[in-house]
Amino acid sequence: MDLYSEVSGKGEPIVLIHSGGADLRDWTFVAPILAKHYQVIAFDGRGCGQSPSPTEPSDYVKDLLMVFEHYQLEQATIIGHSIGGQIATEFALKYPERVANLILIAPSLTGFTHSEEFSARMQETQAAAPDINKMMELSLEKACGYRVVMASPHREFMIDMWKQNISKIAEWATTEAVWPEPPAIERLHTLAVNTCFLVGEYDASDLHRIADCFRVVPSVRIMKMEGADHMPTLTHPEELCRHIIAFMED
Repeated sequence: MDLYSEVSGKGEPIVLIHSGGADLRDWTFVAPILAKHYQVIAFDGRGCGQSPSPTEPSDYVKDLLMVFEHYQLEQATIIGHSIGGQIATEFALKYPERVANLILIAPSLTGFTHSEEFSARMQETQAAAPDINKMMELSLEKACGYRVVMASPHREFMIDMWKQNISKIAEWATTEAVWPEPPAIERLHTLAVNTCFLVGEYDASDLHRIADCFRVVPSVRIMKMEGADHMPTLTHPEELCRHIIAFMED
């Protein structure tokens, strides 16, 4: 396997998939708590952290399957954050027999139509490239979904991780990605995995709309985390882990 990964703890396996603009440091405060009860596998997605940059359109579902095969996992709980949640959802739709539990933290969703405000901010951020400081201002400083973390003691940690990974995109041969068809939003009603959806109270409105999309999943639990934004992994790790462990034990 060419992706960088770290393993901690023993027991039932959990695979962690980090958010966009991040790497496995997204789980710095979460992994040690979960590792007291489970085997925790965290990895840097392709083009992030210490993993190699993509040389062709990325197939993140295929990469996740590679992680499963590398660690000889017949089945595992998958926890995905933001785009990591999108990857986890697609994997669970394609390989439901490999997923013991699906836990999504403010996930994105293929086929979801974002609000005009969200789309405009994304376009403005992309247009600011390669000015990393301007991109950071637009993505982190002005975005409502990051106000809690940017006002927290983890502000510099977040900025450092984000800068490193956004800067690394310049090394990518392509930013294109391959996703299954039809889009996941059209197939959520077929998702045959116990699913937990966690979203921060102060996350962007689009994430709360995505939560509503997941209500068609036959076995889903949707929970709002009070006082959290898009980065509860950094600001609310203890509470987040309490929800995760309770869901898995149920």
